Amino acid sequence: MSTFEQNEKLAKVCSDVQAKFEKINADGRFNDIISKLEYVIVSYHADKNPVGLFEIGEMALRQLKAYKEEKPKQVAQKLIDDLEKALSVK
Repeated sequence: MSTFEQNEKLAKVCSDVQAKFEKINADGRFNDIISKLEYVIVSYHADKNPVGLFEIGEMALRQLKAYKEEKPKQVAQKLIDDLEKALSVK
């Protein structure tokens, strides 16, 4: 898989993660990470520079794992695995 394809995959996974955070954000505690993900996804599509995706993706991964520990049934392990795999190509 080319670097471009890997970056596109990371952008897609980050978009999926953003959607998950939006879904579980009833109390507003994920507002910050949602806005950061949105920003870096749009930025990546504009300039194809994945640096922000990796940086915020790592942040999102930590928050997603912490939330899964609190509420295991709310976050699919596959989403975490996909994000870890996409970030591992850095």
